[in-house]
Amino acid sequence: MADLEWARENLLKYLDHEIADKRIVEAMKHVPREAFVSPEQYHAAYDDRPLGIGFGQTISQPFIVALMVQALELRENGKVLELGTGSGYEAAILAELAQKVVTVECIPELAESAKQVLDKLGYSNIEIHVAGKTLGWPEGAPYDAIIVSAGAPSVPQVLLEQLTWEGRLVIPVGSQWQQDLLKITKLRKGNRIENLGGCYFVPLIGEGAWEK
Repeated sequence: MADLEWARENLLKYLDHEIADKRIVEAMKHVPREAFVSPEQYHAAYDDRPLGIGFGQTISQPFIVALMVQALELRENGKVLELGTGSGYEAAILAELAQKVVTVECIPELAESAKQVLDKLGYSNIEIHVAGKTLGWPEGAPYDAIIVSAGAPSVPQVLLEQLTWEGRLVIPVGSQWQQDLLKITKLRKGNRIENLGGCYFVPLIGEGAWEK
C-alpha cells in the first residue's frame, strides 16, 4: 500500500505540473485508479501508461486522459458523452466535473463491469449504455462535449450532430496504428480544429468509423 500511495503522489505531482486546468488534477485525486484494474495489475495502477483490461482494450494513460478531459472545457452544469467506457475510469473523472455523463461501450461485459465499479464508488450521475449501430448516443443529445477513447479514420459527422453549438469534440483521428488527437469546436461559421498531438488508441468501431 505504501508503494501504491507513493506512486499515486508522484503521478499527481507530474499531472499538476503538466496540466493547466487544476480542476482536472483535483478530479483525478478523487478517483482511485486501482479500483478499475485487475488485481494482477494493482501495483501498476498509478504508472503513467495504459493497462490491459481484457477484450483487447486498455485503461488509458493518465496523462492522455487528463489532456483529453482538459480539452473538453467542462462546466459543472455540463452534459458530456463518452465513447468507449472501457473500465469506467475516465467516466468517473468526467462525473467529478460535469452534471451528467452518458457513456457507451461496444463490449457488453466491459459495460457491465464498469457499471459495477462505478455503482460501488457511489457515482449517480453516470448513464451507461451498450453501443448500437449509430456512433454515440443520439437519444441523449445534444451534449456540451463529446470524448472518444478510440481512434477513427476521420471526424464522424454523426458525432458533430450530437453536439450543441460551441460544443467540443475530442477524438483521435488517423490510421489504426497512429492518430492525431483533435479538438473540434462546433461553430456556426465553420468548425475550429486544434491538433493536440500524436497518440495511439484502439480502433473506433461503428458506422462512420472502422468496420469490425
